[in-house]
Amino acid sequence: MASDQVRQHTVAVSNRRTLGTDLMVREGVPVIDMQKVEGLGVELVKACEEWGCFRIVNHGIPPELMAEMKAVAASLFDLPEEIKRRTVDTEPGKGYVGRNKVSPFYEGFSIDEVSSTDEFCDRLDVSGHQREVIYRYIKALRDFARLLGQKLMEGVGLARDLFDDGWFCQLRMNKYHYCPESVGLTGAGLHADPSFFTILQDDEHVNGLQIVDKLTGEFAPVDYVPGTLVVNVGYIGKIWSNGRYYNVKHRIRCFEPKTRYSIGLFLFGPTDKKIVAPSNLVDSEHPRLFVPIDAEEYRRVRYSTELRTGGAVDLFRTNTE
Repeated sequence: MASDQVRQHTVAVSNRRTLGTDLMVREGVPVIDMQKVEGLGVELVKACEEWGCFRIVNHGIPPELMAEMKAVAASLFDLPEEIKRRTVDTEPGKGYVGRNKVSPFYEGFSIDEVSSTDEFCDRLDVSGHQREVIYRYIKALRDFARLLGQKLMEGVGLARDLFDDGWFCQLRMNKYHYCPESVGLTGAGLHADPSFFTILQDDEHVNGLQIVDKLTGEFAPVDYVPGTLVVNVGYIGKIWSNGRYYNVKHRIRCFEPKTRYSIGLFLFGPTDKKIVAPSNLVDSEHPRLFVPIDAEEYRRVRYSTELRTGGAVDLFRTNTE
């Protein structure tokens, strides 16, 4: 683990300079150590509220497995087009997405429910080794997500699991075909995720992720820090937290003509019950903002209305505002 780079990044995060009386310029998203003993839950909650995005160090996923998974993803994108299209889905946000006029540099695969990994692998005729890597990677991410959820619950004063095995999760692999003509352009347009959390392994060689800073409203880079994962808060996280968490808008920009890969696990919601804010996050100063919501229903509404940067969630608000 490149501890020096992490330490330098953490110091940069703590360095803030004041503009005027109350506007702060913040340099870099938080880097949170999952091995921290005291105050970890509170630190996670604060990052969710103030940034909606943070990096995790000491997450427990072996770097060798992360490298293997990236190699597997790259090999899948190298398959012939007719084979890749075996995983196309008619529902937006699912299955294989090829390069097109709207997104000429982007290509993506998804395992739309991680319990259906065998079906995805069978359609692409993946090797036994590739299948094993995908399974180990998904298990490692879900184990990390379970720990993350436990610590998050501790941070809001609750003692129970949040992301258990009953949560609907999607694994998405992304490839950005950057070239000299794409420099300065957008690989993925501005959006916020329809998930509670997105856990992202970004490219160690090619930056590009930018978030909208909650304080300034301007784009802030999320530069790569060796050995870390990025966690983004999505709209389901905003709903569950009764509006306290910042559902961060973000985009992918091209800064150099190099191929960029990323792999994300989207934690959408439980399959057997609706998302509702815990009672201890609702009080006279924070009345309940959203009706109980089925995560899959929210995804369908979001894509059918094409409201990907905020409007869809407003359709599920209560009348308490």
